[in-house]
Amino acid sequence: MDRRQQKTRTAIFTAFSTLLAQKSYSKITVQEIIDTANVGRTTFYAHFETKDDLLKALCEELFGHIITSALDCTHTHGLYSDRNAPESVFCHLLQHLQENENNILGLLSCESSELFLRYFKDSLNDLTQNQFVNQNRRNNQNIPQDFLINHISGSFVEMVLWWLKDKKKHTPEELDCYFRAVIEPIL
Repeated sequence: MDRRQQKTRTAIFTAFSTLLAQKSYSKITVQEIIDTANVGRTTFYAHFETKDDLLKALCEELFGHIITSALDCTHTHGLYSDRNAPESVFCHLLQHLQENENNILGLLSCESSELFLRYFKDSLNDLTQNQFVNQNRRNNQNIPQDFLINHISGSFVEMVLWWLKDKKKHTPEELDCYFRAVIEPIL
């Protein structure tokens, strides 16, 4: 994708995120997105077939970025320029959420949050499988793997929602400790 296309895509994502912070997904029209992004209808449809495709692409980009960043403990942007990345990938992920790039926490708590929470949980499933279930599973061998993955990802999402409701009073390190204390005995 060339720079101009990337700039247009970013403008559409930003406009869509801005609108989502103001009203529910179902009440947002493609015309409002186009007007807010200051792009033409043809340009919008060259990038996305539908509003649902835009939502999916936005979620994939946002959650894909934080999950990939959490897995890559060698990167040093922002959070780790003056200290080591944490050993726990979930702590790393929480720190990225705390940094709140692209207003992810706002999207997880907005009026349309159920859509974002579903994509967030789906994004967490691969991370959960790779970091916990495939590597560390010693207990409960009779429990189906997909059940465990769903349970762990769902627990993480609920913990993030609790953290937001609690106005982020706990540090990512504390949350990671709580989360692992509950999850590790299962595995």
